[in-house]
Amino acid sequence: MDTKVHKVQLRRTLLQQRNTMSVMEWQLLSDRITTHLQSCSLFTQAKTILAYFSFRQEPDLSSLFTNTKYRWGLPRCVDKSLCWHLWQPTDVLETGTYGILEPHPNSPTLKAAEVELILIPAVACDYQGYRLGYGGGYYDRLLSSPEWDSKPTIGIVFDFAYLPALPRESWDKPLHGVCTETGLKFPTTGV
Repeated sequence: MDTKVHKVQLRRTLLQQRNTMSVMEWQLLSDRITTHLQSCSLFTQAKTILAYFSFRQEPDLSSLFTNTKYRWGLPRCVDKSLCWHLWQPTDVLETGTYGILEPHPNSPTLKAAEVELILIPAVACDYQGYRLGYGGGYYDRLLSSPEWDSKPTIGIVFDFAYLPALPRESWDKPLHGVCTETGLKFPTTGV
């Protein structure tokens, strides 16, 4: 089977599985993920962390955003790129192109040099640290750019979407870690 077709089918299956979770289960597992993140040295030693607003039952990280010890950066989709904005819980949000909540376009932006950690949403991640996204390529482009490619990254998925191997393309870059409700995992490739 061709890689693109396999990715489309796998994405559809995993998204269906994620959407069957009850709200109670989704919140419980999300809370476990945030607990594991808060005990991870990559997280605790960072000052500025890029994250995301949960969409379509992605793990919810919003309980982390009230911790004022950290500066939070959240994305806006601008053309084919992600633009990162400094965000605090009192800031206004708007619905972006894909129906995802985004910071206001006039809020302060963050540069790569200010960032110590990126928490990355995914449909799935594998034991080698590769991720399956939604197919738009936003994070692939971000992680391939020279100013961002060395930043520590943690993929965020539920454990059922943490798989032995995913189909991958030549441009795919492995993440430094993956966090699920069962804990933080580091790739077997030793990235």
